[in-house]
Amino acid sequence: MLERSDIEVIAEELARAERDRSVIPRITARYPDATVEDAYAIQGVWRDKALAEGRRIAGRKIGLTSKAMQQATGITEPDYGVMFADTIHENGAVIEHSQFSNVRIEVELAFVLKDALEGPNCTLFDVLRATEYVTPALEILNSHIEMEGRTIVDTISDNAAYGGMVLGGNPMRPDEIDVRWVSALLYKNETIEETGVAAGVLNHPGMGVAWLANKFHQHGQKLEAGEIILAGSFTRPMWIDQGDTVLCDYGRMGTISCRFV
Repeated sequence: MLERSDIEVIAEELARAERDRSVIPRITARYPDATVEDAYAIQGVWRDKALAEGRRIAGRKIGLTSKAMQQATGITEPDYGVMFADTIHENGAVIEHSQFSNVRIEVELAFVLKDALEGPNCTLFDVLRATEYVTPALEILNSHIEMEGRTIVDTISDNAAYGGMVLGGNPMRPDEIDVRWVSALLYKNETIEETGVAAGVLNHPGMGVAWLANKFHQHGQKLEAGEIILAGSFTRPMWIDQGDTVLCDYGRMGTISCRFV
């Protein structure tokens, strides 16, 4: 376990990296004994600094829930991070590429909660009852830690590599569609790059939301009504350069697009 002083130093490094749009050396290379609990503590200090500056929490992201993402990263357990309201973009947004580091896009579904969700025994059925609607989303990954050799400790510390989200498409209630069979075609500059089916996320993306509610219970927390929960990607991350245009077709659930300038 890390000393509290080390946790605060790393959190400040990450806050500075976000401000400067820079990358810091891998945490686990400098602190090889750092644990997952240390990583969430670092993320928590960083989050609290942001809240003290006036930022507002809009929801949570869950990562590494699909085999595709686990194989792409070499990490075998889910993680989570916080999403602030100022990181959410509307469909068709023009986004400044340079505000992020190591920019990638992931294809996801977002669950918008009408009721709170709380563990310890939250199930998929609890999630479906508490969900107002499910909507397509693109997550923008933003890594402030050097990529090579990183572990889940590095990723969690860096707010699970969350940078932003684009919401759009055709929101639907979870009883209007079989969420497991939602499919997506991801294009970059009019060329198809990735395809996926939502069941790739724990057999049902809502299972990720249930996992998070139960995980939060361990820390005396719950998912609040009105929060947006990104359930995890069902494609591999797609690298993005300045000038790229992204479009994702979710079939019945519509399309999302954005452009990086």
